[in-house]
Amino acid sequence: MSVDPASAAAPPTGAPPAAAVLTVSDGVHHGVREDRSGQTLAELLAAEGFEVVRRVVPDERDQIAAAISELAAAGARIVLTTGGTGLAPRDVTPEATATVLDRLAPGIAEAIRADSIARTPHALLSRGLAGVHRSTLVVNLPGSPGGCRDGFAVLRPALHHAIELLADAPELHHRQT
Repeated sequence: MSVDPASAAAPPTGAPPAAAVLTVSDGVHHGVREDRSGQTLAELLAAEGFEVVRRVVPDERDQIAAAISELAAAGARIVLTTGGTGLAPRDVTPEATATVLDRLAPGIAEAIRADSIARTPHALLSRGLAGVHRSTLVVNLPGSPGGCRDGFAVLRPALHHAIELLADAPELHHRQT
């Protein structure tokens, strides 16, 4: 299920779409904490038929932004980040993500937050973003397995359609000529 990002080129026609999980965590990056939320997202994406690439970076803006861009350039149709979306001083995932997004998809982030607020008041502190980098959907999720599972459940019903729209599948749009 885990693939080196350098080998994550765009899949050939008929191959499963590529997805990337980017874990943003100083502890995981330095090997002092297990990447449970990244594993959770990888399993959820694989169950949806995605070929999954995983990557870990520390809570550093430049490294987060570079990783999102690199994963998208390597063929990921969706990049799900986990971690760094709260209020702690090193939680900079939304700021880093904002620097690479071409367009926001605020409905995704709003829906994830609304669903989370019904579960825990701590969701009020979530600052995750969602949007598009080139033709890749990027969604920030919390750094906990439960938060990732819940956020993915909100995203899941629209996920494949969003990816098809970003690929500009002509059968999805009625174009006036």
